[in-house]
Amino acid sequence: MVQTLTVLGLESSCDDTAAAVVRHGENGAEVLSSIVQGQNELHSAFGGVVPEIAARAHAEKLDTCVMQALEEAGLALSDMDAIAVTAGPGLIGGVMSGVMCAKGISAATGLPLIGVNHLAGHALTPRLTDGIAFPYLMLLVSGGHCQYLIAHGPDHFTRLGGTIDDAPGEAFDKTARLLGLPQPGGPSVEAEARAGDPTRFRFPRPLLDRPGCDLSFSGLKTALMRMRDQVVAEKGGLTRQDRADLCAGFQQAVVDTLAEKTRRAMDLYLNENPAEPVIAVAGGVAANSAIRSALETACDEKGGRFTAPPLALCTDNAAMIAYAGIERFRTGARDGLDLTARPRWPLDHTSPAMLGSGKKGAKA
Repeated sequence: MVQTLTVLGLESSCDDTAAAVVRHGENGAEVLSSIVQGQNELHSAFGGVVPEIAARAHAEKLDTCVMQALEEAGLALSDMDAIAVTAGPGLIGGVMSGVMCAKGISAATGLPLIGVNHLAGHALTPRLTDGIAFPYLMLLVSGGHCQYLIAHGPDHFTRLGGTIDDAPGEAFDKTARLLGLPQPGGPSVEAEARAGDPTRFRFPRPLLDRPGCDLSFSGLKTALMRMRDQVVAEKGGLTRQDRADLCAGFQQAVVDTLAEKTRRAMDLYLNENPAEPVIAVAGGVAANSAIRSALETACDEKGGRFTAPPLALCTDNAAMIAYAGIERFRTGARDGLDLTARPRWPLDHTSPAMLGSGKKGAKA
């Protein structure tokens, strides 16, 4: 008989302050509440996330988010079995804000404290939403990280490949800045690309000429900048159609690269002979409809099942942290008040560190 557990989760690794309550029992997992307070307005003038501003905002908003999450769930702290918190990787000031808040609640209430790897939160989300069984292939793709992982258990992951420089979301953000589009860049570039011609500008497909599942997106940003400058030199500026075509070409290059690398990762994963092959995708860039469609097609070609969380659970949220905490709690994991915030925390402890970091490299 599965013990029913109710856990409060906190997330503050980048620029979203979040709290959530998740319950898990014999009938699976249920998100009882999920509160996310973004910081787009605070960072919009700077063209990206400013760590110091983000950390202060987390410190100001975390207690409010906790109260709202408990109120929405109709529960009190006394109804919780544990508190889970992102302990890394991420922008260290933000991670510290969440860890200190969780420690305070744990010390005051006696609730067990569970430190959660932010990436594990994303990687375990398909189990929260779809209840899929281990092992499954996971593509984490967002502004700060991009990795192919085989998930064997709550704390057991094998990395097949990842980005050696910029993550896709970071490349989208930089593209948006180069073209004068608002942040966050991913949705802005995707919206512009819908009206564009993806064949007008030919972008490189990085690392497809090399074996393996590693990725690189830094060169795409440079290629886009050069193409933009060439058009401006020829015309004296960019038209709306020029910008749409640049976005469409850039996005298609990302789509093609991820689709091919996913096929390669699927081949490696299928060597494990999983009973029911599944590829799951999570992270903010997983909200891009063109990328989702291409990954689903690649998965179908390999005879696997494709799954992706609802869009609200693709981006940073605390429900995934609460659920990952439940998974760790069931294995007997507990942390003390000496839990430390970690700017870097790889999921696969046996593989060598990936080269490069990028703007949000602490999460990569």
